Amino acid sequence: MYIAQVTGDVVATHRHAELGGRKLLLVRRESLAGALEGGETIALDVIGVGVGERVLVVQEGGAARSLFQRPGIPAQAVIVGVVDRVDLEEWGE
Repeated sequence: MYIAQVTGDVVATHRHAELGGRKLLLVRRESLAGALEGGETIALDVIGVGVGERVLVVQEGGAARSLFQRPGIPAQAVIVGVVDRVDLEEWGE
């Protein structure tokens, strides 16, 4: 699981039936300090977020299959939460 920012929408009018009407979004991983890192990933949105929001993304092998209880769903990443804030305890001071 990681923190990401929603950077865009993905429109796919023809898609696998197991995806249903779920929204597809582009997300980009964030560091704990909020800096964007790496490239974008397409994630299924199950909670109704929008562009610019900071979210939790689960990208483990069977996460989508487990969440939807559908062994044939073709998804690697799922948005499962909205990040309100991250509290870091400073070490060594």
